Amino acid sequence: MDPTCAWAEWCLMRDGIIVALGTGAPASAKNRIDAGGRLVLPGFQDAHIHLLSGGIDLATAAYLYDVDSEEDLIATLRAHAADKAGLPVVLGSGWQAGVFGDHNLTASVLDRAASDRPLMVYDSSFHNACLNSRALELAGVQTMPDPPNGHIVRDDQGRATGMLHEEVIPVVERRLPVLTEAHWMEGLLAGQAHANRHGITGVLDARIGEKEEPVYARAAAEGKLTLRVAGTALVTEADTPQTAVARLSALRAAHPGPDYHVHSAKFFMDGVYENRTAADLSPYADAAGGNAPCMFGLDETKALMTALDAARFAIHVHVIGDAAARRAIEGLEAARAANGPWPAQHQLAHLQLVDPGDYSRLQGLATANVQPLWARFEPPYSDPSLSMIGKARWGDVYAFRKMLDAGADYCLSSDWPVSTLNPFEIIETAITRQKRRDDDPLEPFVPDQALTIDECVQGYTVNAARACWRDHFTGMLRVGYSADLIVLDQDIFTCPVDRISETQVLLTLFKGREVWRDSSFA
Repeated sequence: MDPTCAWAEWCLMRDGIIVALGTGAPASAKNRIDAGGRLVLPGFQDAHIHLLSGGIDLATAAYLYDVDSEEDLIATLRAHAADKAGLPVVLGSGWQAGVFGDHNLTASVLDRAASDRPLMVYDSSFHNACLNSRALELAGVQTMPDPPNGHIVRDDQGRATGMLHEEVIPVVERRLPVLTEAHWMEGLLAGQAHANRHGITGVLDARIGEKEEPVYARAAAEGKLTLRVAGTALVTEADTPQTAVARLSALRAAHPGPDYHVHSAKFFMDGVYENRTAADLSPYADAAGGNAPCMFGLDETKALMTALDAARFAIHVHVIGDAAARRAIEGLEAARAANGPWPAQHQLAHLQLVDPGDYSRLQGLATANVQPLWARFEPPYSDPSLSMIGKARWGDVYAFRKMLDAGADYCLSSDWPVSTLNPFEIIETAITRQKRRDDDPLEPFVPDQALTIDECVQGYTVNAARACWRDHFTGMLRVGYSADLIVLDQDIFTCPVDRISETQVLLTLFKGREVWRDSSFA
């Protein structure tokens, strides 16, 4: 991926650094790895992932992503509660909004799985969660008012049903029994191993808070990190420019890197279509209609982003609807007007729907941090959002080609555990705009917005490293760069496009050190 030396046949590493590359007869070395002529790439970087949250899920939560009925949900949670009898709270994650929602997932349903311990289950987007009755009681939800940008679902009598939307979820989490430090470290190690297995050697954790910060810090101090972590620290509507800059500056000073550093400010500008909190410029197109406001007012957005930009933080914004995207763009434009341009790598993440007039505003202003796996028909999960957007606007849904043609910088990422972190499944969908060939794909979703294989690999290496502020020493195979590389079992540049998702990582090196090896790779 080095434009000055696009291809090589051997790579010499010493003390974790690439010291030479070449073709023909290889340089002499003490130890040799024969890749057998296979494709070797820089380690991939996932620039929007919730690594620690996903790892905690692997270690402690019931897997609900494939659950498609109430009975299956209850059986899965009941078995998990028995298996994790030592945990103070029963956790699950991944229920799908196309299957469950406010109308059919309640505390009384979850009580059938566990009633003696608090139980909390998150949907696949992590913007919704549901509690059993014990958790409702322990957290005092019945008498709790809705916090800003959060909503407690209630029945006709005003009683909390158990379902929570958006920013009330962390409020409730703090009132429930907590996992131990050992659980958190177990989760981090599980998440890292999962990432390394899929060729990932660097990440940007898209929400660093009071729970995540000490875990990453300890892992870095104890030499337990097997990938690099950049962090985005959460900014809320309760912040002022002064409080936000002070808190983030303290975090940045405490964690300057290079292996773990806090470099950006995270804004949630809206929610998600699945719980009707995406902010659109026009009312939703489905029968229910309605809309949702941005989570930050315009003046508040401009003031916060201008102050954080002046303090030289990257600004990383969750935007789903086109109104949220425009509000974030307006805030970043105000910051640039006040402070002048600099290589900030501000990022707009997700960009599910963008107004046609706003594509050109991205150039030089913000990186389009996109998750291509979602750019496909996948009923019933994709149905609610597409219905709310309306078919007339589908051409502006995950419109990656329009973004790139308008000059936007970009990178690819997963948002794991919201969806898989497997880069090869994501890359295949970015090109085909369909589900995998063995998963009964429908017709491609807006195929003229597809990316090429070269764009995808660049989006996971060079561009993603730049988004994480580490492109000066990783993201490509170049002399003087870190020896972060992966060996693949097939050449993704030449194999059939609909077989890219089958790619396996045979070896992952981080700083020249083996952090994953497939048993088939001798």
